[in-house]
Amino acid sequence: MKPIYKTVGIVGTGAMGRGIAQIAAQAGSIVKLMDNQAGAAEIAREAICAQWDKLVEKGRLETAAGASHKASLLVAGTLADLADCDLIVEAIVERLDVKKALFAELEATVPAQTVLATNTSSLSVTAIAAALKHPGRFAGYHFFNPVPLMKVVEVIAGLKTDAAVCSALASHARQMGHTPVQAQDTPGFIVNHAGRGYGTEALRIVSEGAADFATIDRILRDQAGFKLGPFELMDLTALDVSHPVMESIYHQYYEEARYRPSVITAQRLAGGMLGRKTGEGFYRYADGVMQLAAEAPVPQVAEMPPVWVSPRASRRSELLQLLKNLGAKIETGQSASPQALMLVAPLGFDITTVAVVERLDPARTVGIDMLIDDAATRRRVLATNPATRTDMRDAAHALFARDGKAVSVIRDSGGFVTQRVVATIVNIASDICQQGICSPKDLETAVTLGLGYPLGPLAMGDRYGPTNVLEVLFNMQTVYGDQRYRPSPWLRRRGAIGLSLMHEE
Repeated sequence: MKPIYKTVGIVGTGAMGRGIAQIAAQAGSIVKLMDNQAGAAEIAREAICAQWDKLVEKGRLETAAGASHKASLLVAGTLADLADCDLIVEAIVERLDVKKALFAELEATVPAQTVLATNTSSLSVTAIAAALKHPGRFAGYHFFNPVPLMKVVEVIAGLKTDAAVCSALASHARQMGHTPVQAQDTPGFIVNHAGRGYGTEALRIVSEGAADFATIDRILRDQAGFKLGPFELMDLTALDVSHPVMESIYHQYYEEARYRPSVITAQRLAGGMLGRKTGEGFYRYADGVMQLAAEAPVPQVAEMPPVWVSPRASRRSELLQLLKNLGAKIETGQSASPQALMLVAPLGFDITTVAVVERLDPARTVGIDMLIDDAATRRRVLATNPATRTDMRDAAHALFARDGKAVSVIRDSGGFVTQRVVATIVNIASDICQQGICSPKDLETAVTLGLGYPLGPLAMGDRYGPTNVLEVLFNMQTVYGDQRYRPSPWLRRRGAIGLSLMHEE
């Protein structure tokens, strides 16, 4: 197949530039590597060729194909050597002034038909192109690291970008084996924007003292199905990468509460506790292996109290059946006996608020998160309130662990852990659609490929119920008084009338 762009120039030979060069050469383009640092382009070429050699040795690439790829990968000594390129992709430092200076020089060097693209992850495409004489040929082309494995690329139109340029870049991405998604030029584009809720909400839970890093990671892996917990993920990406992105998107959106960063990551960044690469982040690492303390054992309870379930509990019938399966002695009266453990299962509210509103004895009241069907999870999550007695907490823990399923007990938190993190993710994704940043389909594709979530955020909202997500957000806004939790109109309207969050008007 004839490549969309016969000759592609790559400026910048870091990991991202090398990755883009590799897949472009594999797709049949002649690729020219260029870097201002002496010898960097030659080193990058050798590294890419070494990867192809390994693939040939393992039988995953034919010898002739490897030789062809190598022949297509060239080194450019200066920007003038890129003058015959059909496409030039910049993958240099994330500084607006440096990128603008580079493209001004490129524009004076290459012909008018050459497409210019930036791999920026957080800067405005429109701002980078502002001084160009021909901004119509300029677009964002955001790949993710490692490029050969991360199969999504964001194609971003600036305010003056020609539609044909984005269309051609999308076709080129497909030739390289990647999936393109179209995004408007907004802070964070799609993936980095949609990813704001996962880490920042987990940090808020920690800052309230509701649970520690490891507990939150366990809950979101085992209960909600995420591959990595938020603190594992931040340790992997490193805080010198993730925290500046948090701050950048927050400030670019003029201090929008939904994207508020945390002092916790700011402090750890200042202290050099960046994650795996420094040997310490939210976890400690010995020879690259995360050191994780064992979970607290299940309490031993000599005599289990009877259990009474609030009439207002979410999934009440399922909860009652679960208790029956676990062998609990269930009370069915309108009110609990003086000896009973009182169970509540709120959406969005904290256990304290529920105990007060329902006039329950807070000393005997424990909450359980029932947003997700118990059969679909590998962990149950309970929450106490400040007055919950130790014996009642231990009884609840022991009871819900009877069948061997893991149980986490956290302190009082509006929305437990899963509810508030999932609701925040769904809400931000809904607002991305409300703003017209991308289509719902491209949003789902970008997030599942770029972030590895178990479901796209809109599908996640549909699975757990837009009405339930709305209830979580409304109630959390009541508990915390924070505009962070105000529901997006996209979510509020579709939830109110029973439409899928994927539904477009």
